[in-house]
Amino acid sequence: MSKIHVKGLDITVVTNRGIDEISLTDMVRNLENNNVIISNWMRQKNTLEFLSIWERLNNPDFKLIEFDELVKDAGLNRFTMSPKKWVDSTGAIGINSKSGKNGGTYAHKDIAFHFGLWLSPEFNLILIKEFQRLKDEETKRLNSEWDYRRFLSKVNYVVHTDAIQKYVIPQLTDEDKKKWIYAEEADLLNIALFGFTAKQWRDVNPELVLKGHNVRDIADMHQLLVLSNLEGYNAILNQQKIDKYQKLLLLKGAADQQLLALRSSKYTEEEIKSPYLPDRKT
Repeated sequence: MSKIHVKGLDITVVTNRGIDEISLTDMVRNLENNNVIISNWMRQKNTLEFLSIWERLNNPDFKLIEFDELVKDAGLNRFTMSPKKWVDSTGAIGINSKSGKNGGTYAHKDIAFHFGLWLSPEFNLILIKEFQRLKDEETKRLNSEWDYRRFLSKVNYVVHTDAIQKYVIPQLTDEDKKKWIYAEEADLLNIALFGFTAKQWRDVNPELVLKGHNVRDIADMHQLLVLSNLEGYNAILNQQKIDKYQKLLLLKGAADQQLLALRSSKYTEEEIKSPYLPDRKT
């Protein structure tokens, strides 16, 4: 959850399954009769037409027949509309209501910008600029973290693969087995640290796979640090020609012990990323 600041308002932005949603409730918080402003906007015929076009482009389950029935009365004095009625009637996904802390009506950024324009062109322009500034800052932060993740994942990778080449592959007689041994050894680490293989993760996360992510992209900084240590430890175990089952037990034991120590220490993930760690006792 993040906040953007528009004309003295703190407006909440949340990301749900990679989709940015902006609080419409926050956008009208300082206006009179703010509890009915969103409903007044939604009862406009041009608003409903815009919402239906957005849903048709983004929601394969949008109920067109129900929408056609709904829009017949749009523009009449007796016609009313609310986020809940819209969602319940049409199966819409662009607008939703959240309860609890930071609750209210949220909408996909495309729809939030349309609402902002209806409120005020000036307000909408500032909203768009502040939202873009937020996304630019997030991109810079993610790129920085990604660079660190890439560096940390490579720390002991060469040691790990070199040990496989020297001590594991020469023992294999099956040529096909040799082709898959690197992936098999990597999965040994995945099971020890995460509890599942790369394929098992891909099978239950097809959307992330399409975006180019792999099982290790889900790791936090503590896990990445342990993973780097496991690569070095696995190299030693391969050199000692420990059998696969015994290796897994030793690697899992090491992973559990190291994660527990890191999680209970005072070192945060941000401090682990820093080259100048503070001098403190764990």
